[in-house]
Amino acid sequence: MRKILVVVDMQKDFVDGSLGTKEAQSIVESVVQKMKSYHKADIYVTRDTHQENYLETAEGRNLPVVHCVKGTEGWQLHPEIEKLADPSHIMDKPTFGSLRLMEQLVQENQKESLEIELVGLCTDICVVSNALLLKAAMPENTIRVDASCCAGVTPESHRAALLTMKMCQIGIEE
Repeated sequence: MRKILVVVDMQKDFVDGSLGTKEAQSIVESVVQKMKSYHKADIYVTRDTHQENYLETAEGRNLPVVHCVKGTEGWQLHPEIEKLADPSHIMDKPTFGSLRLMEQLVQENQKESLEIELVGLCTDICVVSNALLLKAAMPENTIRVDASCCAGVTPESHRAALLTMKMCQIGIEE
């Protein structure tokens, strides 16, 4: 069984930029330590990626805070996270869940059974979206989230997302 770590959107705008929170800042060191416990080849990292016209998109109309525009400082991964990531395993995604990540891990799972752990930001938007995509694509695989290495938009929405994932048979580590 190959163990995979998915690090979701640990970018400047979500940590201490336009959408940053103290909860997001507080998990950076835990995520770094978690990454150090995996082989670099077994770590996949997503990067929320928007274009200059973000405010004109469906997401931008619902969340009118410009963030993670490709090429900007806010789009960059937190420096400690980026150091531990294999550049070929960093996947830009234009929306909450990454179909590309899901397809890549399904292919990897066909070669060798995977156990997948997710960490990152935001629990209640992108972490839950990716966890549910992976569970839907690989229902027999163990998929879990380390709650101590995640933060939501608010502590309440973080807890709600963890409950939602638990109800969908995604393991939650506290």
